[in-house]
Amino acid sequence: MSSGPGLESLVDQLISIITNDGRNIIGVLKGFDQATNIILDESHERVYSTKEGVQQLVLGLYIIRGDNISIVGEVDEELDSNLNLSKLRAHPLKPIIH
Repeated sequence: MSSGPGLESLVDQLISIITNDGRNIIGVLKGFDQATNIILDESHERVYSTKEGVQQLVLGLYIIRGDNISIVGEVDEELDSNLNLSKLRAHPLKPIIH
């Protein structure tokens, strides 16, 4: 994964990260380094279930190791704020195998 100009444009923006172990962490990108270690602020993990709505676990200031990151994406804050996570059902994410 390259930590080139793509991540620089996302600093101070709300992003979503999918980790290799199948976690979805949302937060404001505060910084990153050449190894793509990422610092998020105001972060939370979204835990998906087919039986109940999406749980949001507050993490606060959080660091994710670059070698555990599969996907980094921008979050459309307006669209995201209109989601009713308590009604969303989904299978938990599975670990990503490279």
